[in-house]
Amino acid sequence: MATPSAATRKKLQRKFRLRGWTPSRRPPPSWPASPTPRTTPSTSSSTSSTRSRSSILDRDAVRRVVALLVEAEEAVDAASPAATSARSALRVVDSFVVPRFHYDPIKKVFYEHTSRLLIHGEAGDKAALYRDRYQRLARDKYFSKPAFDTVMTEDDNCEITSIQSLIGCTGRRWIMGVISQLEERQFYLEDLTGANSITSFLSTEHKITSGFFVENTVILAEGELLSNGIFQVNTCGFPPLEDREASLSMLMGLDFFGGGVIAAEETVRLSTLEKKAMNDMFVILSDVWLDSSETMEKLGVVLDGYDSVEAVPSLFVLMGNFCSRPCNLAFNSFEELRLQFGKLGEMIAARSRLKEHSRFLFIPGPEDAGPSKALPRCTLPKYLTEELQKHIPNAIFVSNPCRVKFYTQEIVFFQQDLLYRMRRSCLIPPTTEETSDPFEHLVATITHQSHLCPLPLTVQPIIWNYDHCLRLYPTPHTIVLGDKSEQKAFKYAGITCFNPGSFANDSSFAAYRPCTKELEVSIGNGVV
Repeated sequence: MATPSAATRKKLQRKFRLRGWTPSRRPPPSWPASPTPRTTPSTSSSTSSTRSRSSILDRDAVRRVVALLVEAEEAVDAASPAATSARSALRVVDSFVVPRFHYDPIKKVFYEHTSRLLIHGEAGDKAALYRDRYQRLARDKYFSKPAFDTVMTEDDNCEITSIQSLIGCTGRRWIMGVISQLEERQFYLEDLTGANSITSFLSTEHKITSGFFVENTVILAEGELLSNGIFQVNTCGFPPLEDREASLSMLMGLDFFGGGVIAAEETVRLSTLEKKAMNDMFVILSDVWLDSSETMEKLGVVLDGYDSVEAVPSLFVLMGNFCSRPCNLAFNSFEELRLQFGKLGEMIAARSRLKEHSRFLFIPGPEDAGPSKALPRCTLPKYLTEELQKHIPNAIFVSNPCRVKFYTQEIVFFQQDLLYRMRRSCLIPPTTEETSDPFEHLVATITHQSHLCPLPLTVQPIIWNYDHCLRLYPTPHTIVLGDKSEQKAFKYAGITCFNPGSFANDSSFAAYRPCTKELEVSIGNGVV
């Protein structure tokens, strides 16, 4: 192997330092010559799994990584082209394997959490949940004070004053914090330094931006501190939405989405293949009630329709709830539900083209069987799904929410009756200046909060140590919100968001083409 240039060595050293590795100063090993593999594990993850407890990378560690890459190359070459294309195109990421990162505000870098995450966390884990959400939104460059005495307009810069520093300050100030109910029916704006009452703001009319202002959301407020210690708010809104490209440049190649780090060369190759995947389609159905004969008949019609087209969909996403009744402690028909999953497997297997060329992804709903109602929800119990898997061995069962990576495109799926619950928990009526559509307010809320479910933990419990699985950072390309409300689609700040509708209630579903980000909605089995 040729000696790398000075620029290449500098780049490699920087990559190693970011991950805490120190290359040993020994003569470089003779690397085996092999072409760049088409589908291989990332070098960084391979190094992590092969290195010793020391942070120093020696000749043996490098050789082990190279051996893994060569082995992966041979495995890819031995596989069929169709299988290779499917593996590199579609990656499904369960919430419980999404990596977690901590932000160091002093060094301004991220560190991956390497220790085991506990389901039953401690008190500090709950505090970290709020701190991490706040720090993510407070990092925006809009809130940074200029390094020099540069003339900055209000549109360019907005310096945040900590709540603790408000005492003694006069004039207009900007503060940012989490809406908290520290006392019964007494709401405060709380940051990392203190809290200030905003109850009077919630009871009067002020200028606000689009979105649902609920407890637990991070807001940005402009006003001044009165003599009685109350911060009088004039305008209020959500923190600005960080551009995806800006987020990626700050992350320095770290894998926040899950599924592994992809090299720059591989990203270019996948992007080229993505543009050519014109026939790939995702069919998404929500509320597929297996215990309803009417729903199953409608599902059969949908499957027949797609089985007869020239290019069958590459992925069917079936989202819960999978039963018309809640699977709670009073539910005593698990054996019957197990058989209904088996019948669904028979129905799919009867369509030979779908069984052979399509993948089927199953995402549980909030009322499906599971250990708890807390988010993220784990996969459906194996007891219920093993009959279906006998007919469809390659069926995929994942958590709720889950993530799908199609070539380079990142898609998030979430099944929850979110719109109804957000509207019920809203502290002040949403503004109608920009839009009166509740779904557009919902999209604005979750994207600006960078979180799928910014509801109070008393309304929707979240496993504290897995709150990062619900974060939308960096912003994905597409967000699919399975909701009981009417079918909607909205493109916001370059993010495609849509609700496929409730298939059991009104036969609505959606067909999404990732290549062009085009959406086809269907109501009553008729494409619109």
